[in-house]
Amino acid sequence: MNKLTLAILKPDAIARKLTGKIITQINEAGFKIIAMRMLKLSRETATGFYKIHKDKPFFEELLEYMTSGPCIPIALQKENAVEDFRKLIGSTDPNNAMAGTIRARFAEDITHNIIHGSDSPENAQNEIAFFFARKQMIDNYDFIVDED
Repeated sequence: MNKLTLAILKPDAIARKLTGKIITQINEAGFKIIAMRMLKLSRETATGFYKIHKDKPFFEELLEYMTSGPCIPIALQKENAVEDFRKLIGSTDPNNAMAGTIRARFAEDITHNIIHGSDSPENAQNEIAFFFARKQMIDNYDFIVDED
C-alpha cells in the first residue's frame, strides 16, 4: 500500500482564504502533513511539473492559472494515501464531485478546482520529490536533522 501523496492548494485556495478550512479537512481525514511550503510557481517550474499535460488543449490555461498566485504544496502521509486523498478531494469538475469533498465544497469550476492530488503512487513519489528534498520532510513527526 502507498503511504504518501502530494496535495497542492492552488492559487484560488490562497486568494479566497480557504487554506485553513482545507487543511483542517485533510487533517480530519487522517492525513499527516510531513512537508509543506508556500511558493509562487514560475512558468518554467509549472511547465516542468505539468509536462504530462503539455499536449492537452487545457495546458496553457493550466499554466496561467497555476502561475497566477502563490500555491502550497503539501506532502501527506497515510495508509492508502493516493486513493484516500483522491476520494477526499472529489472529481476534477466540482459539479461532478460527491457532496462533502473538498472540490464540492470549495471549487468554483473545472479550471479553478482549488486542489491537486497525485493520481498514482509513482506520480506521488515524483511529485513530492519535485517540491521537497528528503531532509525537508518530517517522518512520523520525528524531525529529520540536516547533518551538514
